[in-house]
Amino acid sequence: MTGYLIKRIFSIIPVLFVVSIVIFLIIQITPGDPAAVLLGEEASEEQIDALREELGLNLPLVQQYFNWLFDALQGNLGYSYFMKEPVLDTILSHLKPTISLAILAEALALFIAIPFGIAAARRRGTTADQSIMGAALLGMSIPSFLLGMLLILLFGVILRWFPIAGYQPIDAGLWEHLKYLILPAISLSTVQAALIVRMTRSSMLEVLNYNYIKTARSKGVKERNVIYRHALRNSFIPILTVIGQTFGALVTGAIVTETIFNIPGIGQIIINSIERRDYSVIQGVVLFVTLIYVVINLFIDLLYGVVDPRARLDR
Repeated sequence: MTGYLIKRIFSIIPVLFVVSIVIFLIIQITPGDPAAVLLGEEASEEQIDALREELGLNLPLVQQYFNWLFDALQGNLGYSYFMKEPVLDTILSHLKPTISLAILAEALALFIAIPFGIAAARRRGTTADQSIMGAALLGMSIPSFLLGMLLILLFGVILRWFPIAGYQPIDAGLWEHLKYLILPAISLSTVQAALIVRMTRSSMLEVLNYNYIKTARSKGVKERNVIYRHALRNSFIPILTVIGQTFGALVTGAIVTETIFNIPGIGQIIINSIERRDYSVIQGVVLFVTLIYVVINLFIDLLYGVVDPRARLDR
């Protein structure tokens, strides 16, 4: 396991290196002078030139990249002249809302998806199976931002059960923290739950046809044990893969939902930074988000061997 972990960590390095090049070049080819944008229209040429020299924008492109990469490897992602603080501090201060929202949305998705996916597999071809898969198809078809607005209208405006926007840290109290996240978590978890339901059903159907499942049933093993101890465990690797992908998508892709519900998370940083062309923040956030996504997938990959010891044989 240790050797596999080291191998996987080293395999991440080329991915992050290529991503860093792409991020840097995309920002560089964006029209406009970053120094002129930062100083505004009233800035003189002397001020713009001075800021370009301070930021290193007058250096050759290759040298700019390696300077930025060297600083990033030391945890220095640059300085935001709009936020008036280091980029890493900006990211970390906005990461907590995104993580809280992602965890709650994933928990809701799993709470719904796993039992219903198992039920659909056990009742293959029945009305229950068709109803569950129809609901899953509907959940995948509704955009999360549209569902979010419908939830705001129903539960926030008409029923007034939950606040329609904003965020409270967990320090303000658990319920106070959760009630601001419930509606956006539901809107995000719907699509994720639909994907997990479909994968759970598909994986369970394949395993339920294996001979050892039939043998366990013929020996009188309780159906609950057959389903959860044998079938679900042996079909869980594909499900775990989808769980990892959906959680990574929740952490890195909740931009629209965070904007609709005015949650000060990573998505809001990206939107605001693009609007004011805060290049250092854009570069830092995208690189940080990519790192999170890669680490999540690495963690899920390592869990394969825990869930199913057979997966260790390929290592």
